[in-house]
Amino acid sequence: MTSRILIKIGGLAFEGENGFKDLAQAIRSIQHAEIIIVHGGGAEISQALKDADRESVFIDGIRITQAEDIKIVENVLSETINRRISGWLSENGVPCSSMSGKTKRLFMVELLRRQGHDFGFVGKIRQSYNVNADSAAAALAAAARCSDLVFITDVPGVLVEERICRSLTVQKAKALIADSTIKGGMVAKMESAFEALDNKVPRVHIVQWQGPGTLENIITGNFTTGTTIHK
Repeated sequence: MTSRILIKIGGLAFEGENGFKDLAQAIRSIQHAEIIIVHGGGAEISQALKDADRESVFIDGIRITQAEDIKIVENVLSETINRRISGWLSENGVPCSSMSGKTKRLFMVELLRRQGHDFGFVGKIRQSYNVNADSAAAALAAAARCSDLVFITDVPGVLVEERICRSLTVQKAKALIADSTIKGGMVAKMESAFEALDNKVPRVHIVQWQGPGTLENIITGNFTTGTTIHK
């Protein structure tokens, strides 16, 4: 039976084209799983906004986005990063379709508010809004009935007392957020993990890329790296 795995790539998870060559090799080696990729682009968006004399402000890892920022964000994500990634994968033997959240109304959003904060033109999955890529990945993983949602980041997993926590229940993860052990950008990632699990995605993984064998280890259940979040 063919399974589906959704991979969300953080902006700094790979080092240029060589990293995507590794990813392409990993995808080509997988025989019984369909791969969906969602990408972010925070660093490049921040630079583009800076170049336009726009300030980047974040709350719990989510960018406050004003109406004046939307076109810049959309250009960076859809015109620059998306095309670059799909081009690199295609050149390395992985045919892929390049899509944005607006392609065939892939994502519908509603305004996001949290703890009294208005994030401007930032949406929850439900117009052009800037949707946090982690949240988009969770919604798409649930809709596509993926067996695994994999966040590939530039950190080795969830750190508790400077050690990687290999396995976390939702209850334990929420407690770690409450006592600020998990904080900053990892909060948004964990909330997206909870959303995916609540919508019947069995497992969510937060891992640092360890070469082409990373995906195979996840598919086979050989979780020797990163953090796995489950019910």
